[in-house]
Amino acid sequence: RADIADSNGEGTEVCNQGRRPHCRRGRCYRGIGVIVNQIIRIKLKAYDHRVLDQSLKEIVDTAQRTGARVAGPVPLPTHINKITVLRSPHVDKKSREQFEIRTHKRLIDIHDATPQTVDALMKLELAAGVDVEIKL
Repeated sequence: RADIADSNGEGTEVCNQGRRPHCRRGRCYRGIGVIVNQIIRIKLKAYDHRVLDQSLKEIVDTAQRTGARVAGPVPLPTHINKITVLRSPHVDKKSREQFEIRTHKRLIDIHDATPQTVDALMKLELAAGVDVEIKL
């Protein structure tokens, strides 16, 4: 293994193939099956905030049980989609009705995730109606 100089002047370790330096963007893949400094970002969306908060609690409990640190949940701005329709099919153009769909969003960061954390999160059964987006 060779050392190369970082932009900060610090040396970083290069993998066996010489392709990628380790410790890039807060990620480090040293050792077999051990993920160090790995940040898993989970973004949840749902129309019902109660179902969303219940799913959040399950994710946070699962991550903390496996020894990972959890940052969040962070409430993100609620997206409101408004739809305006005519009340009457024939006349009264000025008479309209508005409907809205609120999309609630939350964000969780999981730090120091282990393979057990990732496995536990993959096996987790969440409520219907919750959209989960995971970034490693």
